[in-house]
Amino acid sequence: MNNKLKYLIGIIISLFVGCISTIFVLDYFNLFDKKEIQKTVSEVSITENNTLSTSINKIYDAVVVIQTYRNGKLNSSGTGFYYKKDDKKGYIITNYHVVEDGDSIKVTNTSDVESQATLLGSDEYLDIAVLSVDVSNIIKLAKLGDSSKVNVGDTVFTVGSPLGIKYMGTVTKGILSGKNRQVTVKLSNGSFIMDVLQTDAAINPGNSGGPLLNINGEVIGVTSLKLVQDEIEGMGFALPIETITGVLDKLEKNEKIERPVFGVQLIDLDSTYLRRYDLEVDSELTYGSVIIKVEDSTPADKAELKVGDVIVKINNDKITDTAHFRYSLYKYSVGDTIKVTYNRNGEEKTVNVKLSDRL
Repeated sequence: MNNKLKYLIGIIISLFVGCISTIFVLDYFNLFDKKEIQKTVSEVSITENNTLSTSINKIYDAVVVIQTYRNGKLNSSGTGFYYKKDDKKGYIITNYHVVEDGDSIKVTNTSDVESQATLLGSDEYLDIAVLSVDVSNIIKLAKLGDSSKVNVGDTVFTVGSPLGIKYMGTVTKGILSGKNRQVTVKLSNGSFIMDVLQTDAAINPGNSGGPLLNINGEVIGVTSLKLVQDEIEGMGFALPIETITGVLDKLEKNEKIERPVFGVQLIDLDSTYLRRYDLEVDSELTYGSVIIKVEDSTPADKAELKVGDVIVKINNDKITDTAHFRYSLYKYSVGDTIKVTYNRNGEEKTVNVKLSDRL
């Protein structure tokens, strides 16, 4: 073995011995970092404070799907809710337009139990109907609240059946966007103005007749798609519950809601049809409703109102059009006396009119 090879082997052995010695020394004096790494997995529970689940549970099983049939075919679909029961029957509030054209009404609750419903009474002007079913089909009753205690900006929500039974029990949330809004709706015999609540909670086809609720799950209104304008998004409307509770007793007994009769046919001042009646009205008038017919022996006839007179006020209410005339008139009851301000041939006059209940 030559000297170079011996020298190389000596270097390798020296390095090996040096490494072993170094490891021994470090280990002996505990200089290695022997930290033990432990991985801890914790389960995190998140509690949502801004939830409506408790309030939804108060109303959810009180809401039903209403399907109206005509000649055996589905005619319309909407929503309703149980608000009362006795020993035999449960009572449901829904919209008039949901059931108006049907000859058979089927109600489905949240347990998918179907039952036939009976129409007890309805009112087209309020767009409200009361139905009854066998009391055994009731799961829960809704609690009626007070819309006057809810402020603009408060949280509200709806429960309904948009697009029919497939999506029954759909909840939408929003705020109360406005109170005492006036919306004009078309009825079978003309137009009518309603005082309503406004919300940005989504109200879709099938929601009609369902409850609008405050944050405590109390019913403050009845939603109506009939009041929604298609061209406007984010604006839903509901009838204040106080407007409805005052007539429920009569509707349950199928009694007609009496409204005063005035005894005239009217047309809007700005209507293009006005020229058909060959009437001349004061060109300076910018609002009012024009009389085109006076019925015999009615309050208007007895007050000597005539064709061509333009009604501009009932008491202190300014009459903007025919729908507003009816809205103002229906604030009063049969037997009340109102002061009517009208324009005849450019001259403003007033007359007291006592309202009756029939033509």
